[in-house]
Amino acid sequence: MEFKGFSDKTLPFLESIRQNNSKEWFELHRYKYEKFILEPSRAFVNEFGEHLMALEPTINFSPKINKSLFRIYRDTRRMGANKVPLKHRIGIIFWQGSGSRMQTSSFYLHFSPDELFVAVGVRWFEKPMLEAYREYIKDSKKRQELNDLLHSLMSKGYNVIEKGYKRFPRGVNSEMINSHLFLYKGMATYKILNPKLIEDGDKFIDTLYKIYEEMLPLQRIVYEISLRVKEE
Repeated sequence: MEFKGFSDKTLPFLESIRQNNSKEWFELHRYKYEKFILEPSRAFVNEFGEHLMALEPTINFSPKINKSLFRIYRDTRRMGANKVPLKHRIGIIFWQGSGSRMQTSSFYLHFSPDELFVAVGVRWFEKPMLEAYREYIKDSKKRQELNDLLHSLMSKGYNVIEKGYKRFPRGVNSEMINSHLFLYKGMATYKILNPKLIEDGDKFIDTLYKIYEEMLPLQRIVYEISLRVKEE
């Protein structure tokens, strides 16, 4: 299936999920999910994955659930998890490396009736990745390069995720240059766009490609950090 953009009925259908969020309602409308979301998402992954390989030849993508696509059902078993059964935003991921798709640097996006969110990096480090990140930025030169890159991305209109900690880790001197980088729980940059962009296939792909091309230096740094994760 050639990707021509998502239907103009895709975002209204996601709004319908938000307003009628139950498994019973969804099963009655599953055919719309497959037509307006699942089928074009698969086509998009295949087509845009090929484009991304021009930026990063080792990128991984697969038009399958739990690969580049995410389940429509939430995992409501986790403590503190949102107990609403269905997601009204659709996530898609292209990841690098052989580890967990969420703990190696990735090109990520999601869309909902509210926004199109485009990002690279890892938004939340699990312990092995956090330790590798902190080890990486102990090098003052690498810390300076990362700090300069974040400022460069912000000057181009991109956002950097907020710091996750208020206290510095043990052994870190808060007076050292760019010590603020130790306060991050993840490392990612993102941009929020109008979600209706998904309806214009060519413009959607061209816009994403240009954004990811500018974000690529951070993608590569976070991927380098992921390669430093120590085996348990």
